[in-house]
Amino acid sequence: MASHRRPKQPSRTRVTVLTTAAAAAVVLSANAANAAPSEKPSKDEVKSKVDKLYEETEQATEKLDGAKEKQDKLEKEISTLQDNVARGQDELNALRDGLGSMASAQYRTGGIDPSVALFLSSNPDDYLDKASAMDQLSSQQVEALKKVQEKQRSLAQQRQEASAKLKDLADTRTELAKQKKTVQTKLAAAQKLLNSLTAQEKAALDAQQSRATRASERTVLGNPGTPASGRAGAAFSAGQTKIGTPYVYGATGPGSFDCSGFTSWSYAQAGVSIPRTSESQATIGTRIYSQSDLQVGDLVFFFGDLHHVGLYAGNGQVLHAPRTGTVVRYESMSTIGGAFQFGVRV
Repeated sequence: MASHRRPKQPSRTRVTVLTTAAAAAVVLSANAANAAPSEKPSKDEVKSKVDKLYEETEQATEKLDGAKEKQDKLEKEISTLQDNVARGQDELNALRDGLGSMASAQYRTGGIDPSVALFLSSNPDDYLDKASAMDQLSSQQVEALKKVQEKQRSLAQQRQEASAKLKDLADTRTELAKQKKTVQTKLAAAQKLLNSLTAQEKAALDAQQSRATRASERTVLGNPGTPASGRAGAAFSAGQTKIGTPYVYGATGPGSFDCSGFTSWSYAQAGVSIPRTSESQATIGTRIYSQSDLQVGDLVFFFGDLHHVGLYAGNGQVLHAPRTGTVVRYESMSTIGGAFQFGVRV
């Protein structure tokens, strides 16, 4: 008689796994069907992203400039301190030599007990002369000891100060390397985006920028603003001679500039020394908060952290070194990404 066995049913676990896998496959298939192919960003989107990267680059550049300035200052201060310490050590050695000579003289002239010297002396008047000289020498020795102690304290303080500055210098160099890496990373990211554009799109962006620059130039030359004071006018005139000079981060001219490098160079040509970075430049002179009160040649600052600066060119225009990939040029203040914060009259 044939055996009739019921077919073996799949276990609940197996059914669950199969069901879940099937459901996942359906979802993945649906997602794949509905997913739109990745689209290349438009020219305007690329420009927006690049502008943002350049803004961040300029922030890092100003920090880089500040770290460089601090490094140079610390190196000079350390060099001066080390020279002072070397000279001080020579002076200390000379004082010690003098003290040693006095001690030898005292030993030779007054090393015996005074009462014994009087007893042995055949001439009391001669003894008294010697005793007087001994007192005088002792007084000089005390004074010499004081000078040695003062010089030792001074040298210890200078060495401690030099040590602290050396540590600060090491920290500054670390910050310098960090900011340089940040700048280079952001510039590389911006370049990668620009490389994604076609030649036609790049040409269109360049043409757009050229039109804006020419419009600003016509505004400045066709209707000069409020005349500048003597040195501000001289700084502005110097800046105008650098129109077309390329922007290079960390550069202070005359063949290339970053924003604060351009303004500090321009004022230097007028015989005025101003700080290196935009943040430091914002701390000098007289602040002007109303754009209508600005005069040609005034420093003008943008963005909340003041990481961009230029020279006011009149009629709402600025003469500045904008960012990587550009040159010193006129530009409407309204088109700069960060809002105008204030001006400074030097």
